[in-house]
Amino acid sequence: MPEQREQERICLFGGTFDPIHIAHLRIANEAMKNFSLNRVLFVPAACPPHKNGQTVTPFEDRFRMVEIACAPYPSFVASRLEAGERPNYTIDTVERFRKDLLPEDELFFLIGADAFNEISSWHRWEELISLIQFIVVSRPGQDYVVPEGAVVYRLEGLELPTSSSAIREHLAEGESEAEVPVEVRDYIFQRGLYGAR
Repeated sequence: MPEQREQERICLFGGTFDPIHIAHLRIANEAMKNFSLNRVLFVPAACPPHKNGQTVTPFEDRFRMVEIACAPYPSFVASRLEAGERPNYTIDTVERFRKDLLPEDELFFLIGADAFNEISSWHRWEELISLIQFIVVSRPGQDYVVPEGAVVYRLEGLELPTSSSAIREHLAEGESEAEVPVEVRDYIFQRGLYGAR
Protein backbone atom coordinates (compact mmCIF):
# COMPACT_ATOMS: atom_id res chain seq x y z
CA MET A 1 0.00 0.00 0.00
CA PRO A 2 1.53 3.33 -1.02
CA GLU A 3 2.01 5.89 1.75
CA GLN A 4 -0.55 8.69 1.85
CA ARG A 5 0.22 11.55 -0.52
CA GLU A 6 -1.59 13.92 -2.81
CA GLN A 7 -2.99 12.82 -6.16
CA GLU A 8 -0.38 12.82 -8.94
CA ARG A 9 -0.35 13.05 -12.71
CA ILE A 10 2.46 10.75 -13.81
CA CYS A 11 3.75 10.08 -17.31
CA LEU A 12 5.74 7.12 -18.57
CA PHE A 13 8.11 7.88 -21.44
CA GLY A 14 9.41 4.62 -22.85
CA GLY A 15 12.01 4.05 -25.52
CA THR A 16 15.34 2.57 -26.40
CA PHE A 17 17.13 5.86 -25.57
CA ASP A 18 20.17 4.79 -27.58
CA PRO A 19 21.24 7.47 -26.75
CA ILE A 20 18.85 9.84 -25.00
CA HIS A 21 19.09 13.27 -26.62
CA ILE A 22 17.98 16.86 -26.15
CA ALA A 23 14.77 16.39 -28.16
CA HIS A 24 13.63 13.69 -25.69
CA LEU A 25 14.10 16.18 -22.84
CA ARG A 26 12.29 18.95 -24.70
CA ILE A 27 9.33 16.68 -25.44
CA ALA A 28 9.08 15.63 -21.80
CA ASN A 29 9.37 19.24 -20.65
CA GLU A 30 6.58 20.37 -22.99
CA ALA A 31 4.38 17.51 -21.80
CA MET A 32 5.04 18.53 -18.17
CA LYS A 33 3.97 22.12 -18.87
CA ASN A 34 1.01 21.39 -21.15
CA PHE A 35 -0.57 18.65 -19.04
CA SER A 36 0.41 19.70 -15.50
CA LEU A 37 2.36 16.51 -14.87
CA ASN A 38 4.05 15.89 -11.52
CA ARG A 39 6.61 13.40 -12.79
CA VAL A 40 7.91 11.97 -16.05
CA LEU A 41 9.49 8.54 -15.78
CA PHE A 42 11.99 7.79 -18.54
CA VAL A 43 11.82 4.02 -19.03
CA PRO A 44 14.65 2.56 -21.15
CA ALA A 45 13.71 -0.81 -22.62
CA ALA A 46 16.22 -3.50 -21.64
CA CYS A 47 15.17 -5.85 -24.46
CA PRO A 48 13.01 -3.85 -26.90
CA PRO A 49 10.57 -6.29 -28.58
CA HIS A 50 10.34 -4.11 -31.72
CA LYS A 51 14.09 -4.26 -32.38
CA ASN A 52 13.82 -7.89 -33.59
CA GLY A 53 17.30 -8.83 -32.49
CA GLN A 54 19.00 -5.65 -33.68
CA THR A 55 21.96 -4.73 -31.55
CA VAL A 56 21.39 -2.01 -28.99
CA THR A 57 23.83 -0.52 -26.50
CA PRO A 58 23.90 -2.44 -23.18
CA PHE A 59 21.05 -1.51 -20.86
CA GLU A 60 23.28 -0.26 -18.06
CA ASP A 61 24.97 2.25 -20.37
CA ARG A 62 21.63 3.47 -21.74
CA PHE A 63 20.15 3.68 -18.24
CA ARG A 64 23.17 5.62 -16.98
CA MET A 65 22.86 8.10 -19.86
CA VAL A 66 19.17 8.60 -18.99
CA GLU A 67 20.12 9.14 -15.34
CA ILE A 68 22.71 11.74 -16.32
CA ALA A 69 20.31 13.53 -18.69
CA CYS A 70 17.50 13.63 -16.10
CA ALA A 71 19.70 14.84 -13.21
CA PRO A 72 19.12 18.61 -13.78
CA TYR A 73 15.33 18.14 -13.84
CA PRO A 74 13.72 17.45 -10.43
CA SER A 75 10.56 16.00 -12.01
CA PHE A 76 12.33 13.67 -14.45
CA VAL A 77 13.08 10.17 -13.13
CA ALA A 78 15.23 7.46 -14.69
CA SER A 79 13.30 4.22 -14.18
CA ARG A 80 14.38 0.56 -14.14
CA LEU A 81 10.82 -0.63 -14.75
CA GLU A 82 11.91 -2.56 -17.86
CA ALA A 83 15.27 -3.85 -16.62
CA GLY A 84 15.84 -7.58 -17.09
CA GLU A 85 16.75 -10.25 -19.56
CA ARG A 86 13.43 -10.75 -21.32
CA PRO A 87 11.47 -8.49 -23.66
CA ASN A 88 9.10 -6.11 -21.87
CA TYR A 89 5.78 -5.22 -23.36
CA THR A 90 4.24 -1.86 -22.50
CA ILE A 91 1.15 -3.52 -21.01
CA ASP A 92 3.36 -5.42 -18.54
CA THR A 93 5.19 -2.23 -17.56
CA VAL A 94 1.94 -0.31 -17.05
CA GLU A 95 0.34 -3.08 -15.00
CA ARG A 96 3.44 -3.35 -12.80
CA PHE A 97 3.62 0.40 -12.27
CA ARG A 98 -0.09 0.89 -11.56
CA LYS A 99 0.18 -1.38 -8.51
CA ASP A 100 2.06 1.41 -6.70
CA LEU A 101 -0.39 4.17 -7.60
CA LEU A 102 -3.33 5.57 -5.71
CA PRO A 103 -6.74 4.99 -7.33
CA GLU A 104 -7.06 8.73 -8.01
CA ASP A 105 -3.65 9.09 -9.67
CA GLU A 106 -3.69 9.76 -13.41
CA LEU A 107 -1.28 7.84 -15.61
CA PHE A 108 -0.16 8.95 -19.07
CA PHE A 109 2.08 7.47 -21.74
CA LEU A 110 4.17 9.80 -23.91
CA ILE A 111 4.57 8.53 -27.46
CA GLY A 112 5.33 9.75 -30.98
CA ALA A 113 2.54 9.85 -33.56
CA ASP A 114 4.25 7.28 -35.82
CA ALA A 115 4.51 4.76 -33.00
CA PHE A 116 0.98 5.48 -31.78
CA ASN A 117 -0.34 4.84 -35.28
CA GLU A 118 0.84 1.23 -34.85
CA ILE A 119 -0.71 0.79 -31.39
CA SER A 120 -3.16 -1.85 -32.62
CA SER A 121 -0.20 -4.13 -33.40
CA TRP A 122 1.08 -3.96 -29.79
CA HIS A 123 0.81 -6.87 -27.38
CA ARG A 124 -2.58 -6.77 -25.54
CA TRP A 125 -3.18 -3.29 -26.89
CA GLU A 126 -6.90 -3.24 -26.11
CA GLU A 127 -6.17 -3.74 -22.42
CA LEU A 128 -3.41 -1.15 -22.60
CA ILE A 129 -5.66 1.64 -23.91
CA SER A 130 -8.10 0.96 -21.08
CA LEU A 131 -5.37 1.46 -18.45
CA ILE A 132 -3.57 4.61 -19.57
CA GLN A 133 -4.03 7.96 -21.30
CA PHE A 134 -1.80 8.88 -24.22
CA ILE A 135 0.07 12.09 -24.96
CA VAL A 136 0.89 11.87 -28.65
CA VAL A 137 3.71 14.02 -30.01
CA SER A 138 2.78 15.08 -33.51
CA ARG A 139 3.52 17.65 -36.16
CA PRO A 140 0.69 20.13 -36.83
CA GLY A 141 -1.89 18.49 -39.06
CA GLN A 142 -0.32 15.04 -38.74
CA ASP A 143 -3.04 12.41 -38.75
CA TYR A 144 -3.09 9.09 -36.93
CA VAL A 145 -5.76 6.57 -36.11
CA VAL A 146 -7.19 6.73 -32.59
CA PRO A 147 -8.68 3.35 -31.64
CA GLU A 148 -12.12 3.40 -30.07
CA GLY A 149 -11.81 3.76 -26.31
CA ALA A 150 -8.37 5.37 -26.32
CA VAL A 151 -7.93 8.68 -24.47
CA VAL A 152 -5.51 10.80 -26.50
CA TYR A 153 -4.10 14.30 -26.04
CA ARG A 154 -2.12 15.91 -28.84
CA LEU A 155 1.22 17.58 -28.12
CA GLU A 156 1.97 19.74 -31.14
CA GLY A 157 4.32 22.49 -32.18
CA LEU A 158 7.57 20.59 -31.70
CA GLU A 159 9.78 20.43 -34.77
CA LEU A 160 12.37 17.94 -33.55
CA PRO A 161 14.28 16.40 -36.45
CA THR A 162 16.85 14.71 -34.20
CA SER A 163 17.02 10.92 -34.21
CA SER A 164 19.14 8.61 -32.10
CA SER A 165 20.31 6.77 -35.23
CA ALA A 166 21.62 10.01 -36.77
CA ILE A 167 23.41 10.84 -33.53
CA ARG A 168 25.06 7.41 -33.48
CA GLU A 169 26.27 7.94 -37.06
CA HIS A 170 27.72 11.36 -36.26
CA LEU A 171 29.56 10.01 -33.23
CA ALA A 172 30.93 7.08 -35.23
CA GLU A 173 32.26 9.58 -37.77
CA GLY A 174 34.16 11.39 -35.02
CA GLU A 175 31.83 14.36 -34.66
CA SER A 176 31.22 15.86 -31.22
CA GLU A 177 27.44 15.49 -31.39
CA ALA A 178 25.64 18.64 -30.19
CA GLU A 179 22.20 17.07 -29.88
CA VAL A 180 22.97 15.25 -26.62
CA PRO A 181 23.51 16.96 -23.25
CA VAL A 182 27.17 17.73 -22.60
CA GLU A 183 27.36 15.36 -19.63
CA VAL A 184 25.88 12.53 -21.71
CA ARG A 185 28.34 13.27 -24.51
CA ASP A 186 31.21 13.07 -21.99
CA TYR A 187 29.94 9.67 -20.82
CA ILE A 188 29.70 8.42 -24.42
CA PHE A 189 33.31 9.39 -25.10
CA GLN A 190 34.54 7.98 -21.79
CA ARG A 191 32.90 4.64 -22.56
CA GLY A 192 33.73 4.69 -26.29
CA LEU A 193 30.07 4.10 -27.19
CA TYR A 194 28.98 4.27 -30.83
CA GLY A 195 32.60 4.33 -31.95
CA ALA A 196 33.07 7.79 -30.39
CA ARG A 197 36.73 8.68 -29.90
